Amino acid sequence: MRHKVLIAEDEPAIRELVRLALEEANITEIIEASNGKEALEKAERYQPSLILLDWMMPEMDGLTVCRTLKMQESTRNIPIVMLTAKSEEGDIVLGLEMGAVDYITKPFSRRVLIARVRAHLREQSETTIANEIRRGSLMLNIEQHLCKLNGEPVELTFSEYEILALFARHPGRVYTRNQIIRRVKGDDYPVTERSVDVQIVNLRKKLGEWGSSNIETIRGIGYRLKQENWQ
Repeated sequence: MRHKVLIAEDEPAIRELVRLALEEANITEIIEASNGKEALEKAERYQPSLILLDWMMPEMDGLTVCRTLKMQESTRNIPIVMLTAKSEEGDIVLGLEMGAVDYITKPFSRRVLIARVRAHLREQSETTIANEIRRGSLMLNIEQHLCKLNGEPVELTFSEYEILALFARHPGRVYTRNQIIRRVKGDDYPVTERSVDVQIVNLRKKLGEWGSSNIETIRGIGYRLKQENWQ
């Protein structure tokens, strides 16, 4: 499947670096924008598979572009990865809350950029959610709401299962507590920021070494499932 990637970055040198990295990853349909308004217009016109969006740009900043794209029916499902020199926790959380699926802080290496882009494009190519998800020795059957680890059933509450399924579908993606809350509605108890933390603790306990090794805390931001070459 051929992918189109939009690079929205006002610094020509960084834009060139990103373009060369994408070409190295065999992505040949590359669209470029040097300011926020141009990025918004080209995203609407070309409908890229992925947008690499700089945080600080002239005419319209990256956060405004991100928020606008997520409000529009035609562009709301395009994944956005923020490219930013901002590394403060609050800024990262804000970007994720606005709808970005990931962030890469500058300076970044080509290898990291290529790995992140490939992961998000691979995810974007999955047109349907598989009924069964396998992540190493973990297996989730979505239809049966079943969790097995090393072939043995693991009893989870509704909310614990939904959080784990969310992470398992998108390994490597960081979710803030508010994002988790919006996606999880359980009857076991009301989902609050504090209860999300409690459920993560319970998940790690119930999943033993697998849970401790693979469910990561991103300090000040949220949680994610470690990105591995899962077999």
